[in-house]
Amino acid sequence: MNGPEIQLSLAPELRLFAAPERRRERTAVMTDGASTLGHVVESFGVPLTEVGRLLVDGRETAVTHVPGAGESVEVHPVVRPQQVPGAPLRFLLDVHLGTLARRLRLLGVDAAYESEDIGDPALAARSAAQRRVLLSRDRGLLRRRELWAGAYVYSDRPDEQLRDVLGRFTPSLAPWTRCTACNGPLEDADKDTVHERLEHGTRSTYDVFARCAACERVYWRGAHHARLEAIVAGALAEFGTPVP
Repeated sequence: MNGPEIQLSLAPELRLFAAPERRRERTAVMTDGASTLGHVVESFGVPLTEVGRLLVDGRETAVTHVPGAGESVEVHPVVRPQQVPGAPLRFLLDVHLGTLARRLRLLGVDAAYESEDIGDPALAARSAAQRRVLLSRDRGLLRRRELWAGAYVYSDRPDEQLRDVLGRFTPSLAPWTRCTACNGPLEDADKDTVHERLEHGTRSTYDVFARCAACERVYWRGAHHARLEAIVAGALAEFGTPVP
C-alpha cells in the first residue's frame, strides 16, 4: 500500500489476531486510499465478527468508512453479552468443534454440527440460510461475506470454549432436552417402548429413559452421567438457571 497513513490501535483483547510486530498499543498503517476501514482491520488479521465499536478521531464510525491521512483509529471488541437480533439464537459449529457442540446440546442449546468437513462455502451458506451464528477458530471462515453472523472461539480447550460461548451470548439453558448426537429434541420414553434397543445389562439396571424424536437414540443415566451432571451444574451455577 502507498497512500494515506493512519494510526491504528487494537484493544488488548484483539491483539492476539495481529502479527507480533503489530501488537503494540498504536501502529502506523499505510493504506491505499480506497479500502474501507473494515478491510484495513481485517488486513491486521482481526475478523470483523470480533469487532465492536470503531472510533475515528474519537467518533464512532462504520466499517464502510474510508480512512484518510492522519486519522487515529481505535478498534474495540464486541460488548458482552452480545445481542444477535434478527432470529432466535442458534449456532452452527465447524468440524473442529464437535466436543463443544455436544456440550451445548447437553445444555439444551440449539447447536448444529457436521462431523464431516463440508467446506467453508457450504458452512457460510448454511449460516446465512438458517440464520445461525457460526462458531469457529478459523479466521478465514469468519471473513466470508455470505456469513450471517459468526464468532471466534478463543480457546482450544472444551471447558474454556463452553464458558466463552455461554458468557458471550448468554443463551437460554434447558439441560437434558436435546440429543447430543443429532441436536433433536428429547422426549420421555417408557422402558417397554425402548426395550429392543437396550443391552441386557441396561434393561436390568435402569428404569428411566429418554429418546430422541429425530434419530431415536435412547438415553439413560449411565456410567458417564456424573461427569455430564458436573458440566451442567457448573454451567447453571455461572450462567443462570434453566428455562422452565
